[in-house]
Amino acid sequence: MSWGTELWDQFDNLEKHTQWGIDVLEKYIKFVKERTEIEINYAKQLRNLSKKYQPKKNSKEEDEYKYSSCQAFLATLNEMNDYAGQHEVVSENMTSQITAELARYVQELKQERKMHFHDGRKAQQHIETCWKQLESSKRRFERDCKEADRAQQYFEKMDADINVTKADVEKARQQAQLRHQMAEESKAEYSSTLQRFNHEQHDHYHTHIPNIFQKIQEMEERRIIRIGESMKTFAEVDRQVIPIIGKCLDEITKAAESIDQKHDSKLVVEAFKSGFEPPGDVDFEDFTQPIKRTVSDSSLTNSKDGKPESRFSSKSKGKLWPFIKKNKPPPPPPSSSASPSAVPNGPQSPKQQKEPLSHRFNEFMTSKPKIHCFRSLKRGLSLKLGGGPEDFSNLPPEQRRKKLQQKVDELNRDIQKEMDQRDALTKMKDVYIKNPQMGDAASVDLKLAELAQNLEKLRLEAQKFEGWLAEVEGRLPARTEPARRQSGMYEPQNTLTVNNCAQDRESPDGSYTEEPSQESEVKVPAPEFDDEFDDEEPLPTIGTCKALYTFEGQNEGTISVSEGETLFVIEEDKGDGWTRIRRNEDEEGYVPTSYVEVFLEKNAKGAMTYI
Repeated sequence: MSWGTELWDQFDNLEKHTQWGIDVLEKYIKFVKERTEIEINYAKQLRNLSKKYQPKKNSKEEDEYKYSSCQAFLATLNEMNDYAGQHEVVSENMTSQITAELARYVQELKQERKMHFHDGRKAQQHIETCWKQLESSKRRFERDCKEADRAQQYFEKMDADINVTKADVEKARQQAQLRHQMAEESKAEYSSTLQRFNHEQHDHYHTHIPNIFQKIQEMEERRIIRIGESMKTFAEVDRQVIPIIGKCLDEITKAAESIDQKHDSKLVVEAFKSGFEPPGDVDFEDFTQPIKRTVSDSSLTNSKDGKPESRFSSKSKGKLWPFIKKNKPPPPPPSSSASPSAVPNGPQSPKQQKEPLSHRFNEFMTSKPKIHCFRSLKRGLSLKLGGGPEDFSNLPPEQRRKKLQQKVDELNRDIQKEMDQRDALTKMKDVYIKNPQMGDAASVDLKLAELAQNLEKLRLEAQKFEGWLAEVEGRLPARTEPARRQSGMYEPQNTLTVNNCAQDRESPDGSYTEEPSQESEVKVPAPEFDDEFDDEEPLPTIGTCKALYTFEGQNEGTISVSEGETLFVIEEDKGDGWTRIRRNEDEEGYVPTSYVEVFLEKNAKGAMTYI
């Protein structure tokens, strides 16, 4: 179907239809734009949600994520972040591939439509002008014919009248002939104009308008094809992210399947195990002998064979056995008369009778722990605020051991960091000594002295905490795993004696209290370093490098390289601007890091050298 032949007379309707098509295209663009806004807002909300439930750094929540269920939840949050990223990809692709492209196409479409309908209006104006000329020629021919008829009738009337002079008759005859001649000329002009109009009208309705309408039809069909392609792109953009979204969901499922309830239960034991031994049986107290009764012996104060245990002090008795109520000591007997129940060389009888064991048990189960003195209140408040003893003596043995081990590991990491900085500065100083134009070697001495002081402080601190750790592990029961992890950083050099400063400590939370006057000698490794590089065997290769520029190694320790040369990397840049490379077995040295492009192997670590 061709619009030029079928719709030759529907110029106005075609103009309205094509405008409607452009409106539909703009409506679809608006729809896609709102969809992209929804996607970007949804992605933003997902990211905010994931960020909201991420564990806070250096907080209690971070410690909770050692459990497999919490780790699975953290993996879910990370996958939701990636999931949100895919919705952002959908929004970006729809904006670039649909919205922006269609917006440009709409502008081009409007310009093309405007041009075609301008040509159509121009053709219509031309045919209307031709029609007006035809009408004008026709009216003039009609008027001249009527004038000729009237002139002929007037001549015949004058010629028949005998009273009219011959001159008047001749004048009327000439006038009639003139009118007939003008009529003939108008007839000829009208005929010519009519033929020309018919030709123009034929071209208009069979050539010009069909061509213009055909172009408008092609323009409209391209618009329809374009909106169909955009709809396909709309679906394809979503389809492209489905595999990645599926991977995110698979990772969430994998994280959920990785939850290990047994492992979590083991972590709970490791987190809260106190290291105490369960209390023994409570001995029978005989109240049938009111005069010669003795204080009740329990497994917390005496052993089963009657000998007092030396493990716990009397002050910790009330804390370790929850069923025993801590009574105040009895007042001294009056000086005037002795107590009737007093026994020579025996304990004083308390004023209050001891409560039944069942009543004490019920009271323990229903009441909250109390702090009985201002000193205990003060210590309890400081512990809650995080200001506990430096040696963690307020914690149970197992928890104390874990805290001390963490502190030792942290100090060892700090020592290693300081040593790396010292090695880098020492190497930089050597470079400055060999190449004075690169810098002043004396400027590094102050920083090296400061690093040496920091190292000494950290070593003493590590020795102190390792002494406390050895003290705690010496009292703990035998463990299936190694008692402690040696740092391996120091060699035995001296012996450090650690005195137990926790004599007569009282903890408000019922924690472990150390035995008074207890001393232990612990041998702590002391630092000793090798001051020379170990050159007995070559350093391993950790990657390759490509020389970007030519370098002439004229100083000792450097090596010359040519631009484009490929060499092996045996020690990466430690912050001093130099990289150690090797050409062959006998040729190696340092080059400026900025002169080479380094390609390190995966999981490769740089060679560690200590000066």
